[in-house]
Amino acid sequence: MISVLVVEDDEVAGEAHESCTNSVSGFRVVGRVRTGQEALRFLGHTATDLVLLDLRLPDMDGLRVSRTLRRQASETDVIAVTSARDLSRVRESVASGVVQYLLKPFTFAAMREKLENYARFRNSISREGDVNGQHEIDHAFSALRDGDRRELPKGMGEQTLESVASAVRELPDGGSAEAVGRFSGVSRVTARRYLEYLVECGTVSRAPRYGGVGRPEMSYRWNGNS
Repeated sequence: MISVLVVEDDEVAGEAHESCTNSVSGFRVVGRVRTGQEALRFLGHTATDLVLLDLRLPDMDGLRVSRTLRRQASETDVIAVTSARDLSRVRESVASGVVQYLLKPFTFAAMREKLENYARFRNSISREGDVNGQHEIDHAFSALRDGDRRELPKGMGEQTLESVASAVRELPDGGSAEAVGRFSGVSRVTARRYLEYLVECGTVSRAPRYGGVGRPEMSYRWNGNS
């Protein structure tokens, strides 16, 4: 099992990240903390393979955690889980030893993909000894990339999917396709198409909502483990 520490100051998000990680085969969350100092203390006494690290922590820049691990020659790897979109932060993350960068908000499928890619990377470098050639090194590092990422259906875009996913997360009690469309700035028909895709991915749940005359309206709700 790959042991994981979740570092996230938002309690609800931290619980979601923990639940999501535990649902991916081969991963087990061994701790969840809300500050950088708590993370460093935890890692100082508990062997941990991977940290899911928020970069905006209340007591320090999250990358200080990663840089400290590098100075200590720690073998713990770091995946940044953050809403920071600044390219300079991405460059800082790479320089600080971050192996993957997951942008909030994200779907369960996106996080699962990052974790599975990381697991393939670890498996490809788990043996001792020398590599047989450049191709083995290239193969190991390619596992961290999303080369086998699930393709969106024809006519669907990543930006719209992200907008719809973000909108449904803002409706804790769920909402109709029309409500999600208003939040995300797309039509009801478009919102419904993307919501149905998220239902298929397991990120969103769908249930009929009764209350008026005629057919019930479908309500969509972000899953707690997404």
